[in-house]
Amino acid sequence: MNSKFYDRTLLVKLLSLLSVVRGYNILVLVAAQYLAAIFIFSENKSLKHVLLDWHLLYLVLATVCVIAGGYIINNFYDVKADRINKPIKSTLDDKIKQETKLSLYFLLNFTGFTFGWLVSWRAGVFFACYIFGIWLYSHKLKRYPLLGLFSATILTILPFFVIFVHYKNFSKVIFVHAFFLFFVIVVRELIKDLENIKGAIVNNYNTFPVVYGEKKTKQFIFLLLGLTLVPIIILFDYPAIQYMKYYFYLAGITLTAIGFYTWKSYTKKQYQLIHNILKILLLIGVFSLLLIDKSLLLDKVINQLN
Repeated sequence: MNSKFYDRTLLVKLLSLLSVVRGYNILVLVAAQYLAAIFIFSENKSLKHVLLDWHLLYLVLATVCVIAGGYIINNFYDVKADRINKPIKSTLDDKIKQETKLSLYFLLNFTGFTFGWLVSWRAGVFFACYIFGIWLYSHKLKRYPLLGLFSATILTILPFFVIFVHYKNFSKVIFVHAFFLFFVIVVRELIKDLENIKGAIVNNYNTFPVVYGEKKTKQFIFLLLGLTLVPIIILFDYPAIQYMKYYFYLAGITLTAIGFYTWKSYTKKQYQLIHNILKILLLIGVFSLLLIDKSLLLDKVINQLN
């Protein structure tokens, strides 16, 4: 009987830990980093070369540790807000003590920094700054409308930046793709703020919807959704995207529909639906990297250099 109870308790705590560090998001991030490395950043390097690149592995592991630590510290500061915005998740998260969360936070950050240092002192410094940036966002920046919005977006994109620097690939298509990703993530953050507006008010977070109201937030979302069409149109000029163009067709249609639906939305459930659609769209985007023709992308880069 005691053995069964112990096993059940251990399982609950494991599920709680996965909930706190958002294990699903981390798995998607790892897949995204490797797919981006294979099909975009690594240019003419073979699949075997990328998979056996120990420095890439250390960078991915460093990212996993630091991001997991970031989710923990964010969860630590957002306890009151999460009990209002996410009562079910909050109940599960509370199975792990706050002291344990803090201990894990420091352990994960130290481990992440160490993996970065194994690559180079520059990578170590990058991850040290990234750790500080995540803490600063969780502790201070998220309380301010524009600073919180753009810092959250930049922190989300930075794991791809470290892979980009590792391979020193300065192709224009990467920057255009980054702008598309940036706009979509900003929209997602705004939708998330609309979804969690009650918890933000209780926690004295001056998020964009709290400061400027729902109407102006929706107008800003409309503007950003319009801007996403610019990189999509530019990317169609690159033959290398191959069948990934169908993803961008899907993205254009989906984002347009989201714009009109957002304007008519006023309830938490409606915003949750939009948030989930954006998450699925980004997930599809990750795996659509498999559709890129790497050889054509390399030809484009060579032609630009010539």
